Amino acid sequence: MQIKSEGNAVDLTYSDQDNEFRQEIRLWLESNLAGRFARLRGLGGSGREHEAFEERLEWNRHLAAHGWSCVSWPKEHGGRGLSLQQQVIFHEEYARANAPARVNHLGEELLGPTLIAFGSPEQQARFLPRIIAVEDLWCQGYSEPGAGSDLASVATKARLEDGKWIIDGQKVWTSLAHTANWCFVIARTEAGSRKHQGLSYLLVPMDQDGVEIKPILQLTGTSEFNEVFFDGAQTDADLVVGEPGGGWSVAMGTLGFERGVSTLAQQISFQGELQVIIDLARSNGAINDPLIQDKIVQAHMGLDMLRMHGLRTLSGEQGIEASITKLLWAPWHRSLGELAMAVAGSSALTVSRAPYELDELQALYLFSRADTLYGGSDEIQRNVIAERVLGLPKEARV
Repeated sequence: MQIKSEGNAVDLTYSDQDNEFRQEIRLWLESNLAGRFARLRGLGGSGREHEAFEERLEWNRHLAAHGWSCVSWPKEHGGRGLSLQQQVIFHEEYARANAPARVNHLGEELLGPTLIAFGSPEQQARFLPRIIAVEDLWCQGYSEPGAGSDLASVATKARLEDGKWIIDGQKVWTSLAHTANWCFVIARTEAGSRKHQGLSYLLVPMDQDGVEIKPILQLTGTSEFNEVFFDGAQTDADLVVGEPGGGWSVAMGTLGFERGVSTLAQQISFQGELQVIIDLARSNGAINDPLIQDKIVQAHMGLDMLRMHGLRTLSGEQGIEASITKLLWAPWHRSLGELAMAVAGSSALTVSRAPYELDELQALYLFSRADTLYGGSDEIQRNVIAERVLGLPKEARV
C-alpha cells in the first residue's frame, strides 16, 4: 500500500511486500493466540480494562520476546523499524485477530516516541529497553481539576532541591495510574510563569510515599481513570525531558504521537463492535425496523469515511490532523453506543449478572459517553481549528 496522495486521491494499492508482511503477522497471531492465550481474545477493551490484566501483561511480554513490541520504533532504539505501510498492516491485523488490548500502550505509543524525539541518550538507554520488554508501565500526568483540555493552565508545581525535583499538585482522569510504575508529568517549574511558559516534562516514579492514587468509579463499574496526588513526590534532577521550562513543546509532541497509525486499528475495533450490533439486530428482529436499518447504513458509511480520512492524514495532506481526527471518530463512536442500545431494546436496561455485570454493548454505550470529552474535548478541538486554521478571532478568556 502506498500511503501517498495525488491531488485529492489516496493510493490504496498494496505491494507484494505488503501482502507478504500481512500474511506473516496474520499467521503469527493465529498460531500464538492459542493455548493459554486463546481465552484473551477480545478482552481489555474500553470500559473493560480490568479483564485478565496479569494474563494480558504476560501476552504483551510474549509479543516483546518475539519482536512484536514497539514495531514502529527505529531499529537503533530496539524497535522493529517497520515502514508506515507495515505499521498500518500490523495494527489492522492485530485488531482483526481480536487480540487483547495491550497494557503498555502509553509507554509504547506515547512516551517511547517522545523520548526518541526529545530525550537524552541517558534517558533513552535507561527507559526504552524496559518499555520494549514491558517491564515498565506508564501513565500520563496531564489533566488537572482546573486544566483538562487546556494544558496551559497546569498548576502542579515542581522545584529543584538537592538534586531532586519536588512535586506538589493533583492530576485527574489519569488512565491506568493504578497499574503504572512510572508517570510522565507536566508541572510548572518556574515560579510566576503563566500559560505554556515555565512548564517541564518530568518522569516520576509512582511507587513512593509522596504519590497517592485514588481510582474514579465510572459508569461501567470499573476504574480506568484515577486521581493522582503529589505531595512532596520526588524524581531525579536529570529526569526532565528536554530543557526545564520547555515542556510545552515536548507535551505537544506526545499528543501528536497519540493520534498516529494506531487510530486505524481503533477503527478495526469499531468495525467489530458494529458487527456485534448487526448480529444482535438479526437475531432479535430489530434489523426489520427501517430506522434501525438506516442507522446501521449510516454507521457503515461513517466508518468508511473514518478510514479514508485516517489514510489521508497519514499521507501528510492535513495540517491539523489531531483535532480533525478526534472530531470525526468521537461523535461517531458515541452514536454507535446509542445504536447498540436501540438494537438491544428493553434488555439493555438490565444487567447480565448481579450486582452490576455489564454485557459488551452496555459497556460500549456507557464508556462511549465520554468519547467527546477525554483526549481533548470536542469544544477545544473546534476552537483549535477555528483559531489556527480558519483564522477566526480567539475565544474570550477570563
